[in-house]
Amino acid sequence: MQEELNNFARNEVWVLEERPKDKNIIGTKWVFRNKQDEHGVVVRNKARRVAKGFAQVEGLDFGETFTPITRLEAIRILLAYSSHHKIKLYQMDVKSAFLNGYINELVYVDQPPGFEDQRKPNHVYGLHKALYGLKQAPQAWYERLRDFLIMQGFKIGKVNMTLFTKDVNGDLFICQIYVDDIIFGCTNEKLSHEFGDMMS
Repeated sequence: MQEELNNFARNEVWVLEERPKDKNIIGTKWVFRNKQDEHGVVVRNKARRVAKGFAQVEGLDFGETFTPITRLEAIRILLAYSSHHKIKLYQMDVKSAFLNGYINELVYVDQPPGFEDQRKPNHVYGLHKALYGLKQAPQAWYERLRDFLIMQGFKIGKVNMTLFTKDVNGDLFICQIYVDDIIFGCTNEKLSHEFGDMMS
């Protein structure tokens, strides 16, 4: 649980503020999971702080929530295309992906029970970035990643808005977003390694 809250501090997700009188305060909860290896042996206990998004009020806590989603057929086409053109693909899981997405609305959440600030127990956290469970979290993450890839010279797909391509001196680079996973590869494998290092 402390590791999760340390992630929040490192990513500057929230700031402790006085409780506003005219704003909706959203509750949060802990979600616990055991990560297992391929043999079913528990290798890690995981705790995630999640907003109770069902308590959000449209127009007050969130506006637009549309996020493009990758269809499995698109991934199959990418795999077939890559295989045909002998492009080696890599998969990257983005740790705490939603905590990287900026939100535009003023959203406040309660302090986690057991982790309240002893000097300011009635304060709440004002969010700067998305929290898992918020209705706008997937959109905030997608927009942050999309804008970053476009700044790097990628072009967004016209039909599949989760597919990004880039021509690098005649080499084709492809990047497919699937929620918090990124599948990528290039006809020049050196560029794939550079992209992996950049994203890390």
